[in-house]
Amino acid sequence: MITLYGISNCDTVKKARNWLDQHGIEYRFHDLRKDGISADTVSGWLAELGWETVVNKRSTSWKALPAAERENMNTDTALAAILDQPTLVKRPLLDTGRERHCGFSGSHYATIFNSHTL
Repeated sequence: MITLYGISNCDTVKKARNWLDQHGIEYRFHDLRKDGISADTVSGWLAELGWETVVNKRSTSWKALPAAERENMNTDTALAAILDQPTLVKRPLLDTGRERHCGFSGSHYATIFNSHTL
């Protein structure tokens, strides 16, 4: 099952959801704020993608972190920070069941879904 992680009021998440809907791709939407997120799930993302990819350094959540926390971020501290503030995740995070992708562009999604039999 394909899962799209994000927050419902994020414009980029809305674009990704519209793209998936328009292309008839079934997915489950997981709202990071409302549904929460487990440490195991985030650990998997960090192991696969690296904290630098998973954490959105342009977000207001990132900018609100103390400078020392931003400067000393690593996989372990990223895990704790995301569990405390799920909006740190670069959105949307697409889980195809086989691989994960952060962010959205129509051309990237077209490549993902044209190159895989889901």
